[in-house]
Amino acid sequence: MSTKLAIMQSGGANSSMSVADEVFAVPFNEGLVHEVVTALMANRRADTSMQKNRSTRRGGGAKPWRQKGTGRARAGSIRSPLWRGGGATFGNQKADHSKKINKKAQRVALKAVFSELVRQDRLVVVDEFAVDEPKTKLMKAYLAELGLSNALIISEAFDEKTYLSVRNIPYIDMITFDEIYLVSLIVYEKVVVTKAVVKMIEEWLS
Repeated sequence: MSTKLAIMQSGGANSSMSVADEVFAVPFNEGLVHEVVTALMANRRADTSMQKNRSTRRGGGAKPWRQKGTGRARAGSIRSPLWRGGGATFGNQKADHSKKINKKAQRVALKAVFSELVRQDRLVVVDEFAVDEPKTKLMKAYLAELGLSNALIISEAFDEKTYLSVRNIPYIDMITFDEIYLVSLIVYEKVVVTKAVVKMIEEWLS
């Protein structure tokens, strides 16, 4: 069994291509996709909030004065939170928010998302996505012909002309096949791929 994908060109769809059902016609598993997306987002989280406690403050190794006989309160370190320049009491510490993602689960989630994009007509296939000149005006006109205003463009390799043409267009982004990221596939209204990228995805996830 194979699924048919329409190939869009300026003016409308005029051809189609067959793709494997095992990649582009998989039932949507909301629970699995949510789990993978949550893990991916957690793994990208950079926890930079940190305050030094008395153990991480520099100095304070020697007892300031003897325990008894001075008339002063007992003190064990000049880095006590009670002292100026001391460590913070219960200060924020860096935390590891990363979660393990099973590779097989991630592949199944990607299949489910690509399949859902096909069912919702959010996957747009074109012959090729390139412009003769790196001009934003030309790219905006081309996107308008395809009816795209919020889209993620996936190319088989980095193309400087296309990148320079789309980088200043709001709600339009471009990545290469190697940079496919599950969260990005969900965020944008449309995902634009070339026929070559479709074949690469098919080989990758089959």
